[in-house]
Amino acid sequence: MSKTLERTFRIGSVSASVFVNEVQGDGGKRKSRNVNLQRRYKDGDERKSTSSCALADVPQAIRVLQLAQEHVEAIEANVTG
Repeated sequence: MSKTLERTFRIGSVSASVFVNEVQGDGGKRKSRNVNLQRRYKDGDERKSTSSCALADVPQAIRVLQLAQEHVEAIEANVTG
């Protein structure tokens, strides 16, 4: 299984990254998308990231997740079967 970063949406310190996973199934290879939510912060001089958000970050988290959802929907709506 291969995992590739497709797109990242960022507002302030919060980002949502869309990854494409290519998986082998009974019907052959197919693509599956996953979304990773992160918040970047500074710990002393070091930059770190976490999957938890402070209450003040929730509106940004909601919006980047909406953007990621719209991105995935647009791609999957164009797939013909």
